[in-house]
Amino acid sequence: MKTALKVASALTWFNLVWWGLGLVQSVPGLFRMGPGGTLCLVLLSSVPLHCYAGLQLHRSIRNSAVKLSSQAPVGIRFVGLAAQLCGLALIFVGLVLLGYAKEIISVVKEQHTQPDEMVKLFTDTKNVHAFGGFFLFLGLCISVCVFLNIRLLRWYYLVKQSDVS
Repeated sequence: MKTALKVASALTWFNLVWWGLGLVQSVPGLFRMGPGGTLCLVLLSSVPLHCYAGLQLHRSIRNSAVKLSSQAPVGIRFVGLAAQLCGLALIFVGLVLLGYAKEIISVVKEQHTQPDEMVKLFTDTKNVHAFGGFFLFLGLCISVCVFLNIRLLRWYYLVKQSDVS
């Protein structure tokens, strides 16, 4: 469990910093998008919330004198489900970008006769593969983090239950 705790801690910190800073920067833009942006904001905010609950769990595991708050298991399980959905969506987007790069490029070139700078990024197979790999990496970071935190929570309760008996 020590290895799982170390990996989960590293992924939790990475996700907390990456997604926390990303959300802070994108809040005004997401609110301007209307209901769809608000939905994206709610779903993506589940990642830092889950990571914060995971850090509380890690602290309780490392120091048995620190009690786990009553809200942390809910944050790990329920909010973790929403974070897992975000992770799986990013994995799916990454796999689509990696697997269908040529088709995506042809559609982008067909729809944009006067491409701007952002669209030009999607006219090269190398760039589309890079975006796909990046999304796949981010999705795996979220999904593995959520999985490990749920497993650590289960292990924490099993050890706590055996200590009480």
